Amino acid sequence: MRLTGVLAAMVAVLALAGCDIDMATAPPVPAPGSAAQPRLPTPEQAARNFSTVVERVRPVAEQECRRRSPDLNCNFVIRVDPDPRQPPNAYQSRATDGRPVLTFTVAMVGDVANEDELAFVMGHEAAHHISHHLDRQQVNASLGAEIFGGLASLTGGGSQAVETAARLGAGIGARSYSKDFELEADRLGTIITWRAGYDPLVGAEYFSRISDPGDRFLGTHPPNSARVDIVRRTVADLRR
Repeated sequence: MRLTGVLAAMVAVLALAGCDIDMATAPPVPAPGSAAQPRLPTPEQAARNFSTVVERVRPVAEQECRRRSPDLNCNFVIRVDPDPRQPPNAYQSRATDGRPVLTFTVAMVGDVANEDELAFVMGHEAAHHISHHLDRQQVNASLGAEIFGGLASLTGGGSQAVETAARLGAGIGARSYSKDFELEADRLGTIITWRAGYDPLVGAEYFSRISDPGDRFLGTHPPNSARVDIVRRTVADLRR
């Protein structure tokens, strides 16, 4: 009921605000474990927060994109996945016309405690696009597939073995620098959040409520402590 209420309020508020928000269906993503929860906004407030954050963060993200990566399409589309079965999640992708797409599940919109947290998440996802992370990940995956597939072929593996090795290599290659990508996005996302008029340090408090991935081999995300640290150091640089 809560998620349905969030969605209904969001659609109504965003329609009145005239924001360029589309609806999309996101792929299932495992939900991070939650720690102690702060007081979350009401569905109506969550909808207003989302509308306000989009209006303030998107132009800053587009400006940073055009300045840092003029070769990219910087016309961001922000989507909301209304499926209440999806866990809190936000991710960056690319439309067929090349436009960068930031998708938030409706659960994510209701899970952030304030505008600062939402702005930080939005800035982080925009930073993935600005930093060419999708393209860099695809290159790493292709290299991994080529290396592992080639090794399997040299050792006399059949076509099925080579194909399996290539798939394994692609997965390892895609993960090789994923932690670095996340920290890069945290740094640039902090800058975007700051320039949009929000407090990245308050925004980064969201990390205190999600499970810590630690420092697992081939894990996709760095430890939460490393992410909070880069936010603090970036804010210190911005204050100078």
